[in-house]
Amino acid sequence: YGDEDAGVSSPNSTVSSSTGKRSEREEDTDPQGSRGISDDEDGDNSRKKLRLSKDQSVILEETFKDHSTLNPKQKQALAKQLGLRARQVEVWFQNRRARTKLKQTEVDCEFLRRCCENLTEENRRLQKEVTELRALKLSPQFYMHMSPPTTLTKCPSCEHVSVPPPQPQAATSADHRSLPVNAWAPA
Repeated sequence: YGDEDAGVSSPNSTVSSSTGKRSEREEDTDPQGSRGISDDEDGDNSRKKLRLSKDQSVILEETFKDHSTLNPKQKQALAKQLGLRARQVEVWFQNRRARTKLKQTEVDCEFLRRCCENLTEENRRLQKEVTELRALKLSPQFYMHMSPPTTLTKCPSCEHVSVPPPQPQAATSADHRSLPVNAWAPA
């Protein structure tokens, strides 16, 4: 199947008896709707190349939008409507399904590629962060230069919690003694 015109593909195909694979001939859209001979004439080996008219292509595409597969009666009716053989309609639908699947696979592949790139970048960033945190954890200077957490004071009698005044030697009343509450100590 070809990618030149998504709406048109060859209904002519052969199955190789040795490989079981399908070999296909591309087809072009002919505005006049004529059927012509393939450009590569090899004498007895040349095959007729089906050229669908615009109307035939439109009808096939519209039918494909409604049903991506046809039962034998639908296939026969469509072939009669288009002036084609049922086999030609069948092969056109096979090629169109293959093209649709290929395009969806390409879209999925591109989406997964972008996801992979994003995850790779996030992984690099996280690995860098882990490395930096490990370096800080092992560095004794990390603890020495670290400012202590805010110390809260709690009155033992009334259990009032407050931030101590800015002077380290602040006077406290006789009724309220301030006891430091270390945020780093286990509770």
